Amino acid sequence: MSPSSPLSKKKFAELSRPQQVLVVLLAVVQLSLAVAAWADLARRPADKINGSKLRWTLTIAVNFFGPIRYFRKGRRD
Repeated sequence: MSPSSPLSKKKFAELSRPQQVLVVLLAVVQLSLAVAAWADLARRPADKINGSKLRWTLTIAVNFFGPIRYFRKGRRD
């Protein structure tokens, strides 16, 4: 990759203001989803979970996909 490639790594300070806002917003959304999923998992009895709590605890840590997968597939209602 050349230094001017769009895929080259930039420092946060080198991003434009809209890009910085987007990065922060996405981080807040990701963290909020994970915290909500972990809180739900902690309160929910094991018999109301599809699979093990340990597996879901680790899965929730995976980007946006973990919490979304937990909310869609991990809970029994």
